[in-house]
Amino acid sequence: MKMLLDLYNRPIYNLRISVTSKCNLRCFYCHSEGVKNKDNRLMSIDEITTLARLAVSYGVKTIKLTGGEPLCREDITDIVKALFSIEGLAEISMVTNGYYLDKYAQRLKDAGLKRVNVSLPTLDPEKFKKITGGELQPVVAGIKSAVAVGLNPVKINMVLLKGINDDEVDSMINFSAKAGVILQLIELEPVRVSSTTYRKYHEQVDSLEEKLARSSKAIYLRGDMHKRKIFEMDSTKVEVVHPIENTEFCYNCSRLRITYDGHFKPCLMKSDDDVDTRKYLENGDYDGLRNAFLQAVLNRRPFCIR
Repeated sequence: MKMLLDLYNRPIYNLRISVTSKCNLRCFYCHSEGVKNKDNRLMSIDEITTLARLAVSYGVKTIKLTGGEPLCREDITDIVKALFSIEGLAEISMVTNGYYLDKYAQRLKDAGLKRVNVSLPTLDPEKFKKITGGELQPVVAGIKSAVAVGLNPVKINMVLLKGINDDEVDSMINFSAKAGVILQLIELEPVRVSSTTYRKYHEQVDSLEEKLARSSKAIYLRGDMHKRKIFEMDSTKVEVVHPIENTEFCYNCSRLRITYDGHFKPCLMKSDDDVDTRKYLENGDYDGLRNAFLQAVLNRRPFCIR
């Protein structure tokens, strides 16, 4: 099967599906997959699977489940099982805050989930409560369970926040090495946060990349996602997600999103080019769904060069 390309010759092979807007934590920097409205309508398992199967028929190979918090859906393992049955889909992964992961890890693995990303902004319990409103211990337990059941590679997502956790990078690297996970250091994005909050907490990662380069054994680019830099340390790997003022990030984007209420979303940074699929899902109009998908692909633009 030939892979579908957008107007900028970028292949589309990664799909992020938000399965809920609900979350048990309240991280102040959360971008909620770029969705502003709070429609109570959630896609059913059949609707999620229909859109996923359509995308796979056009060359999508990997699906990442997101939220809100995907583990807030009681039918999350059934969603994973349904997606796992799609012929041609190579991988299902998930990004989670980890709070319920200890409970769900084995069930998710058995259902067909391949790997998991866990949001962990800090290792300090007081800071964690300030940032998320929740407790740190269940998240750490969830990470350990994910590693134990084989949801590998487990990745830790650490959003860098100036003046809050920017002094914890070394300790997070050590934690990742001991836990047997990969660390992703993520630049704060100006999505769904106020300009005041963004200016206050945004930490540029250029100097951090230079520091990592001096202490790493090897540096290479991740070929399948935004050409991210990967720094190979003595006992772990560190990926740096550097989207701001980085044309390479957008030019090498292979991702399309689906919102929890059934819109194709071409770009996290924009909301005026989403394509609604709900009427087609409700009417069983596959031609309409296919046209909506193709329109969403046509709507994709590298945000950094606009």
